[in-house]
Amino acid sequence: MTNNSLKCDWCQEDNLEELKAVVHWELPDGSRAITITNVPSFYCEKCKFTYQKEDLVKTIEDQLLLISTELLPVSVSFEELMKQPRLLKRNYFDFSSYN
Repeated sequence: MTNNSLKCDWCQEDNLEELKAVVHWELPDGSRAITITNVPSFYCEKCKFTYQKEDLVKTIEDQLLLISTELLPVSVSFEELMKQPRLLKRNYFDFSSYN
């Protein structure tokens, strides 16, 4: 599916393709990396680059900080990751949301 209203964050080309990608993510404690499947992503034909928007990256990083990562399998879907019970309601160490 192509979204004509979005421009590539890297080259400013129009017509990004929305897709679900597989990403590899290091856990916040540095103990290991996991694979996250079906991550909402964008692909730019001009750059040949697949990436996630910054707000989604922050969402994933916050979720990994707020859950018990010891129980996560080596591979988890984005949906399963976001359904994990949180130890805290939100990331109280993120002061950027107070601006």
